[in-house]
Amino acid sequence: MKKTTLLNPTTSGRRGMSRQDFSIISAKKPEKSLVLGKKKMAGRSGGKISVRHQGGGQKRLYRLVDFAQKNKKISAVVKSIEYDPNRTARIAQLIFENGSKKYVIAPTSIKIGQKISFDPKNKKIGNRMPLSEIPESSHIYNIEINPGKGGQIVRAAGTHAILMAKEGKYAIVQLPSKEIRKFLLTCEANIGRISNPSNRDLQIGKAGRKRRMGIRPTVRGTAMHPGAHPHGGGEGRSGIGFPGPKTPWGKPALGVKTRKPKQSDKMIIKRRPPKKKKGKR
Repeated sequence: MKKTTLLNPTTSGRRGMSRQDFSIISAKKPEKSLVLGKKKMAGRSGGKISVRHQGGGQKRLYRLVDFAQKNKKISAVVKSIEYDPNRTARIAQLIFENGSKKYVIAPTSIKIGQKISFDPKNKKIGNRMPLSEIPESSHIYNIEINPGKGGQIVRAAGTHAILMAKEGKYAIVQLPSKEIRKFLLTCEANIGRISNPSNRDLQIGKAGRKRRMGIRPTVRGTAMHPGAHPHGGGEGRSGIGFPGPKTPWGKPALGVKTRKPKQSDKMIIKRRPPKKKKGKR
């Protein structure tokens, strides 16, 4: 797959802007039976903002993607590879032998007319099977956390996990974040890597493009008045007035763990490493 294409700087807005490669896309309109209308919430719940910096954006339809792929007794053929505005990865439309149609996340190197099967003996890219049937050191994606619930993690463009080993009734998997955790061998996953790996290299270029994506501007706390943010107020370019930065709700913003304990924490063998600060090696 090609990388992002840098556009000619014909205007100030296009300088530094790039676009993705859509040569793999084979259908311009989605299948009508596999889409739903998507209501815009603008980050609000009960009329109050629960997620900031959301609003506006291009009108779009929601594609019904099958993350579980439970039709395992019959094989399918890839009819088309399509763009999904709701996710970074490409999606593929499958037509099964009984005539039913499904959308699935498209892996890299998938082709139109390719046959997708769910036979554990067939280890081709895109096929789905239990972790017990997948060879070690394989690249996998769309992994189940609970057997039968459908894939919940490793679903973003260009990502993949690595099946490192199998011990007892568990498989040990390294996630894209470098976190290492255990999964039951009965959990299912797809073989391969997810399509559109060049998404991480995309350069937005201008503010208007971000607004069409449904993302509103982010304002610095120091630029606000003291009633809107703890950092606000003061004369001129004043500091935040605290030993460390705070959130808009007055809680510490850096160096504080906010992840709540979960029942699945016992499955984590090694936590993901902390992110490196910019400007330091």
